[in-house]
Amino acid sequence: MEFQIPDFYPALTEIFLSSAALLILLIVSFVRQGAGQVAYKLSQVSLIIAAVLAASPILINIDFGLMFGGESWTLDGAGITFGQQCATSGKMCFTFGQMFVNDGLAIVLKPLALIAVSLSLLYGRRYVSDRRLDTAEYYLLVLFSALGILVMISAGSLLTIYLGLEMLSLSSYALVAINRDSVQSTEAGMKYFVLGALASGLLLYGISMVYGATQTLNIIDVARALVEQQANNTIMVFGMVFVVAGVAFKLGAAPFHMWIPDVYQGAPTSVTLLLGAAPKLAAFAMAFRMIAIAFWAFAEQWQHMLMLLAAASIVLGNVAAIAQTNIKRMLAYSAISHMGFMLLGLTSGVVNGDSYHAGNAYAASLFYVVTYVLTTLAAFGILMLMTRSGFEAENIDDFKGLNRRSSWWAGMMAVVMFSMAGIPFFVGFFAKFLVLQFVVATDHLWLAVLAVMMSLVGAFYYLRVVKLMFFDEPVETAPIMGGIGVKIALSLNVLMLAVLGLFPHLSMSILSIVMNGSF
Repeated sequence: MEFQIPDFYPALTEIFLSSAALLILLIVSFVRQGAGQVAYKLSQVSLIIAAVLAASPILINIDFGLMFGGESWTLDGAGITFGQQCATSGKMCFTFGQMFVNDGLAIVLKPLALIAVSLSLLYGRRYVSDRRLDTAEYYLLVLFSALGILVMISAGSLLTIYLGLEMLSLSSYALVAINRDSVQSTEAGMKYFVLGALASGLLLYGISMVYGATQTLNIIDVARALVEQQANNTIMVFGMVFVVAGVAFKLGAAPFHMWIPDVYQGAPTSVTLLLGAAPKLAAFAMAFRMIAIAFWAFAEQWQHMLMLLAAASIVLGNVAAIAQTNIKRMLAYSAISHMGFMLLGLTSGVVNGDSYHAGNAYAASLFYVVTYVLTTLAAFGILMLMTRSGFEAENIDDFKGLNRRSSWWAGMMAVVMFSMAGIPFFVGFFAKFLVLQFVVATDHLWLAVLAVMMSLVGAFYYLRVVKLMFFDEPVETAPIMGGIGVKIALSLNVLMLAVLGLFPHLSMSILSIVMNGSF
């Protein structure tokens, strides 16, 4: 049997980032003073270069369908058609023995995820420095978590998804508990570890049952076995339930949400930002590949499960957020409700076995995740601007009178809150509108009405922050801290929410092309 060396170019981003992390580890071991500063600068350079490499097919206009000859597949109303070559179809292509996939979704999500991680480090730089958390270990853990995100996005096998997920999760556990002098941070890290281990066990058990039912772990082969009815349906259904439960935990969807509020509040704010932004992109890719693609033939079953998860998440997230006085917990429950909206898009792809609108429905879900990541970056970025050494801006009352301290940042935070609340004509409104449009098209009007009503409930706690900023007397009089570079980047981040709100259909059209190209 002749061994063929695989083409490593599709995985160039992952290879570079892992090599960069190991090189940084070697360099900082020889640095006696200022290792954290050296690690920060090298990490930022590594992330930027990796983002450029990930976006290189777009930058140099390479058709990925012409790059490798793996097997692709397409969806239509009659089912799945296998066996087309990438050179002719331009569809999803698998390499490395179907363990790795590089398609339009990966080419879009990888640069976005790396940029989100880079911005998270930039926004949190002063925060971690003031609290003496800017050690080399901190930045190395961030790089390895970013590597896990990339592996999850390009995973072509259920096993590869699990490996990427564990790389991300193990790094996240350590980051949450990195402030060893804080009892709250240590407690949050322990809760996250225990519940995360339980969820990983559920997911792995589900994957093992899928393997037992289909005799394969590759996404394309699982889909093939289910379409051609070569799997044990009883075992498959049980395995699918465990997989959906594991995915729901990683998304933070109710009733698997219990870790989100405690971890968001207990972790250092810079780590909370890292957990709340880029990993959501990887979670979407995981849900899309494991559920929407691998289990496409069982769409009727998993769509009902996701529908219940979405409804529970939207109701619980919005109702529970009203009672919160800690803004990190408020944003945690807000994240639960937003993930519910994202799941609504995934439930609207296949209607009575017809996947004609699947690409556009999943594109609406992806658009929602991207806009959520942008708003999360902006919200926690402004929150860290308001903190200083010895003071944590965690309570909602800390925003009182912000307009008198800084009209600019009060206006920026108002834009973020308006977008999260879905106020026209900010990008959050169009993200919700596009998702609900497909929900209504699938004849689930009750679900759309429930989502709209809960959005009205959610508007209360978002607008409460705006009211405190502009109409209440200030509690704090300290100036807003932060370097000029951070303030410029954060301002552009917020303004992008307004710009995307003016041209939502352009972004949606691009993502529709991407998602339709992944079928």
